[in-house]
Amino acid sequence: MIIGDRLREMREEKKLSQGDIEKRTGLLRCYISRVENGHTVPAIETLEKLARALEVPLYQLFYDGEDPPSLPNLPNRKSSDEIAWGSTGKDARYLHKLRRLLSKTKAEDRKLVLYMTEKMARPKSGRAGQATNSAKRGLTTIARGSSGR
Repeated sequence: MIIGDRLREMREEKKLSQGDIEKRTGLLRCYISRVENGHTVPAIETLEKLARALEVPLYQLFYDGEDPPSLPNLPNRKSSDEIAWGSTGKDARYLHKLRRLLSKTKAEDRKLVLYMTEKMARPKSGRAGQATNSAKRGLTTIARGSSGR
């Protein structure tokens, strides 16, 4: 059903003129006519004004039945907050502590920690021992160069 037809049907059912709707909503009568004739698609805010003027819940502009539509049985899905590591519980406390401690360190030390983390997060190849030794040599080199020791 086209929204304009539905609005006209509901307006006429309540024996209201376009002028009455104009007074209740502040929308121009010519605009209401354009919506009802399908020349203009109203924004959701405008639909809310029209629903208030017609004294109906917003969903009734899109639904013909008497009772509200039943909600479909949707599976429970995790929100993005639940999915993100460090957003809740023990992980959140750990992340908060890590952020607090990192904020107290020097920039060069933070770079070292980031480098170590990047190395640990890389996928391991078949030669894990060799990769670990290589990473240790890299960290030793960085530690000597960045800390000035």
